[in-house]
Amino acid sequence: MPWSDVPAFYAGLSDGSVTHLALRLLILTGVRSGPLRFIRGEQIDGDIWTIPAESMKGRKDTTTEFRVPLSPAALEVIEQARRHAREGFLFPSVRKGVISDATMSRFMERACLEARPHGFRSSLRDWIAEATETPHDIAETVLGHVVGGSVERAYRRTDFIEQRRNLMVRWSQHVTGQNGQVVKMVKGAGL
Repeated sequence: MPWSDVPAFYAGLSDGSVTHLALRLLILTGVRSGPLRFIRGEQIDGDIWTIPAESMKGRKDTTTEFRVPLSPAALEVIEQARRHAREGFLFPSVRKGVISDATMSRFMERACLEARPHGFRSSLRDWIAEATETPHDIAETVLGHVVGGSVERAYRRTDFIEQRRNLMVRWSQHVTGQNGQVVKMVKGAGL
């Protein structure tokens, strides 16, 4: 989905259901659906969600967990999801376990959209590239990608958490329409 279309889709996810809340958090965080579907309340500490290394694609051979900075909008979604929580999982299935990958995809399919949940990672990455001046390493780290060779990673110990926190607040403002007035004013000014 083009990043400019994400706010309209996000606004339609308003019924407070597990599916709507899961899609909202997926969009706001840029994580893959696997870690999102298995998010547990105890993984949240303040405004940081720590995803275990074994839940991250490409990190199975490491003990490095992945910290996700949570914007105020993401924290609000998490609070709403807590009332659905079962067995520690914030996005439980109707029967048992957690919401399935197919549940979110089918929702978008029934809405006659070509886009699928995983594509919101591309929406976020395109927004970063086109609407911000974010350095490549930070942009890739937002998506949980391992950046650089083994020697470079041995010396660079940062996960750019503060830079990513600021970026995710800006993304959430775009997604939730909080900066829509500014965009309309700039477009109206011919800029």
